[in-house]
Amino acid sequence: MIHAARCVSSSHRRERGHPPGYNGGVTLPPGFRAFAHRDFRLFWAGQLVSLVGTWMQSVAQSWLVLELTNSPFRLGLIGTLQFTPMLLLSFFAGALADRMPKRRLILATQSVLLVQALLLALLVWHGHVEYWHVAVMATLYGIANTVDMPARQAFIVEMVGKDDLRSAIALNSGMFNGARIVGPAVAGLLIAQWGIAIAFFANALSFVAVIGALLAVRSEGLPHASRGRTLREDIGEGIGYALRTPHIALVLSLVLAVSGFLFNYNVLVPLLARDVLHEGARGFGLLMSLLGMGAVAGAVALGTRRSHPSVPALVVPALVLGAATTCLAAVRDFRVAGVLLVVMGFCGLLFMAGANTTLQLTVPDELRGRVMSLHTLMFAGVTPFGAFLVGSITAAFGVPAGFAITGTCGIVAVLALFAWWRAGGRAVLAGAP
Repeated sequence: MIHAARCVSSSHRRERGHPPGYNGGVTLPPGFRAFAHRDFRLFWAGQLVSLVGTWMQSVAQSWLVLELTNSPFRLGLIGTLQFTPMLLLSFFAGALADRMPKRRLILATQSVLLVQALLLALLVWHGHVEYWHVAVMATLYGIANTVDMPARQAFIVEMVGKDDLRSAIALNSGMFNGARIVGPAVAGLLIAQWGIAIAFFANALSFVAVIGALLAVRSEGLPHASRGRTLREDIGEGIGYALRTPHIALVLSLVLAVSGFLFNYNVLVPLLARDVLHEGARGFGLLMSLLGMGAVAGAVALGTRRSHPSVPALVVPALVLGAATTCLAAVRDFRVAGVLLVVMGFCGLLFMAGANTTLQLTVPDELRGRVMSLHTLMFAGVTPFGAFLVGSITAAFGVPAGFAITGTCGIVAVLALFAWWRAGGRAVLAGAP
């Protein structure tokens, strides 16, 4: 009887479209409904620990490059090397995510990232680290992350289903930015007390949590049945779908503009801390944490939103983000800079999570990996150009010019895309081949 009851319960869950690991019967607020799914809870908790370590490494890596080279240009070049693989390999990674079991693919990428962090930790610990070591490790990180991102984003819907997807994206965004609060602050304290190597060691250890969670997850994220297409044909199908779907094409264009001009935090914030506000690693870590606090507030606001994100709901936070970035050019006080970074974190989260939600709720299941790889390309693949631009501007004209120019360019780009959309861009896209 007990066995029969379990079978009926399992069958009922399948009929309702719930993925494996769903725990029904618990009433949760709308923003937390994804936590009803066992697999998502495990994955979320593992990712939280891992991302705290990732943010610690981000702070340590930026500070290490400045200590080794004292060069804003070379700091920007590290960002270029770290994100160039996304520019070159995103299409391939998206097609791979649609062809392979996503859980196993993510396990492989997380293992590579663990090794990368451990190698950096050992190089710094033994005093043998050089700039070219950091450059090589940043490139390795970029390759693994390029494969990981579309697979991880497409895997979310496999764990929670479409009904709870909005909640899962908001919780993931809150987790990502909660880690942004804790990681940089802890890294700043640890670096000031024991040196840079400890942050890399902590990041390597943090990957054990997410790998353990993935091993316990029941969902496999199996691919849809193959239709005999080649990898090249799969890539072409994903690109063609994005171009023929007006709303997706606009959202991806907005992500491209905002990422290229307004999301260069890893280059500009350490330079703001050191060269403008005259702070050390502790102050830099606190500034990054304030950025994360704003983003967590944005995730909470997003989780309470019930409507599908509209175009103005993406454009307005993008414009405020650009304005706050531009205002940082005139700031010389730590408290004012902190307030502006909170605003930037809040608006950046509303924009990026809103764009992610729009794409995931619109795209067919069999194309999700490929469309999310386009999102990865627009979001992170353009970062090498943004990092190179910011590094070059700040090296030539100073840090305030970097904030002023990139902030203004971001505002102009977003306004131009919105004006084009209002003036008939929708009709042009609808007629695209």
